[in-house]
Amino acid sequence: MARKPGRKKTALDSGAADMKTVRERIIHAFMRLLAEKPLEGIGLDEIASRAEITLADLRANFSSSFAILAAHVKEIDRTVLGASDDEIAEEPPRERLFDVLMRRLEALEPHKAAIRSLLASAARNPPLALALNSVAVRSQQWMLAAAGISTAGPRGLLRAQGLALLFAPVLRTWLGDDDPGHARTMAALDRALGRGQSWSTLLDGLCSVSERLCRPAPRRRNSEPDEGVARRSE
Repeated sequence: MARKPGRKKTALDSGAADMKTVRERIIHAFMRLLAEKPLEGIGLDEIASRAEITLADLRANFSSSFAILAAHVKEIDRTVLGASDDEIAEEPPRERLFDVLMRRLEALEPHKAAIRSLLASAARNPPLALALNSVAVRSQQWMLAAAGISTAGPRGLLRAQGLALLFAPVLRTWLGDDDPGHARTMAALDRALGRGQSWSTLLDGLCSVSERLCRPAPRRRNSEPDEGVARRSE
């Protein structure tokens, strides 16, 4: 059978490919700027100039500099999720999560200076810290899922929030860990997950108690006839 000719590339296809390239250029330009200066000192025109695009192209892809940062976090998530290892599938949940989070740190390695700058800005700016926490919680939900740990319902959201809080000091340790083997980072992560395991056990217990308390009590049949009914029957 003759091989069918490939479909011709349309203008729409070219536009989509170019748009993806533009988004990547914007993200990478922003991260390079963040490595050089604080987040609050980076202007939109500066991002466009560094990415070698127009402000119109920047606006077509992102609504703000924080949206670019969120897109970078999503890019890291996808890198980690795409490198899942079937060999750890039979490991305990804590070991699976350890492996996932170490993969995340490996993916972040080229952006150490930018992350250091971002954390310094967050320490000076509480609203930024809250916004970053929201992004971190959403990201950690995916990390938990990658480790085969449930993220369903309020309990899953609490797990993600707890993991985001536990991962923050590990991230600071990693920023100061120049050892290629990351021994300090791995030790800090292991300790953090140990605390998280204890917290998760407590959380599961509290949720179970709460579910029992919130469960409606079974209706009991009144063994004595109602007085009104008794009078009408007389």
